[in-house]
Amino acid sequence: MIVLAAIAIFLLISAAACVAVFYSPLVTHYVESESFRRAMEDETAKGLHFPRSRYSPIRRTSAFTAHSESFEARDGEKAMKSLDGRGITATFDPLGVFIRQWRFTDVRVQSGDVEIQIYKANPEAVAPKPWFSIFLPNRVYLKTIESEQANITWQFRGERAGFFGTQLFITPHGPDFEYVATSGRLKMVLLPNLDLRRAHLLITKTLLTIYDIDLASDVGSGESIRAQATAGIGKDRGVDLRANFNQVRIRSWLPVEWKEHLAGSASGDLHWAGKDPKLESSSGEGSLRVSSGRIDNVPVLEKLAELAQKKSFEHLELNDCSLSFGWKYPRIDLSNIAIEERGKFRIEGEMSIEQRRLRGTIRLGLTREYLDWLPNPEEVFSRSENGYLWTKVHLFGTIDDPEQDLSPRIIELFKQSPGAYLGLFFRQFEGWLKRAFGADH
Repeated sequence: MIVLAAIAIFLLISAAACVAVFYSPLVTHYVESESFRRAMEDETAKGLHFPRSRYSPIRRTSAFTAHSESFEARDGEKAMKSLDGRGITATFDPLGVFIRQWRFTDVRVQSGDVEIQIYKANPEAVAPKPWFSIFLPNRVYLKTIESEQANITWQFRGERAGFFGTQLFITPHGPDFEYVATSGRLKMVLLPNLDLRRAHLLITKTLLTIYDIDLASDVGSGESIRAQATAGIGKDRGVDLRANFNQVRIRSWLPVEWKEHLAGSASGDLHWAGKDPKLESSSGEGSLRVSSGRIDNVPVLEKLAELAQKKSFEHLELNDCSLSFGWKYPRIDLSNIAIEERGKFRIEGEMSIEQRRLRGTIRLGLTREYLDWLPNPEEVFSRSENGYLWTKVHLFGTIDDPEQDLSPRIIELFKQSPGAYLGLFFRQFEGWLKRAFGADH
């Protein structure tokens, strides 16, 4: 007990002496010297796994805090490829010296840029050290790094992608670091710009882990896109991604040419897996539901409205729009397809796409009033159920040039009824005259 008490007293006296030393002007002179800055550059580079780093002049602001206007490091050997910080304030823990650490309990960065990368683990070279190094701190320990506004970026398809203007919180995870980001925007090729609610990820020498990511087109809306994923970095390159989305406005995800024609909110889920990140190795499954779906001013609908003399065909309000999907490269299967505007039409069925070839069968149901332009519609729409007259339609061809077997059957009906064909012709001619000379002529 006496020995333990003596050790405790010795440690307290040493700590007190250490604290007293830190208030000395000599320490201020040393902290602000070029030699200390170079030492911190070397140790910080080593601690963050960079070959080198650079601080702007370091200024002591209190007994245990120092400030530097900027920091930069390049060619990182692990998760961080590059790091730029502006307005850096660090709090030093003098007790870390007793465990041979330059220990910083709190590092705050006013703004910064972090580029991350998937890396391959390699043994780090060990530089020779002088004999007296056994008495000096041998590593930098950063308890937390916090930035009010940071950009976390990576390369995707040859372009810069990432979270921009986010609040970033970095903590050690063994020799690596965990990243938590809140607020800001995700910008990435193939995706619309998305608001970030929160992201939590870890990159180690064998695994990229996304614990959780929460995105939305508008952070203040009820929209939500959430995902969790793992991706192997070492010998195991396997990828596993699970995501779910709720009330996502589809217009922001559509090609420009479709934005004015389709609207609605999508919900569903997705599971993607593969032995590596390549599309050719992937497989997966999921489901999609669209609520408040609307289709407007699509040429095929405008043509159908003209033929049937039903203007309401030009604008469809979908009461049901859902499907399931699955793929194993290069084949995609769509099943449980259901599209309906009650009192007008319903589509059910399934289809597949393999190397751009299209195959499938759908069941098309229309109410009788939307078939009165056809002569003898029961010859094609032969089954009556749930208020619709139904026919089966086979799909084939390619996604660039799709074909179906319904049109030839409809043409055959008009061949059997010349009077109906003439009526259709005159309705078409009347429509042409109105477009050419105005509705009042």
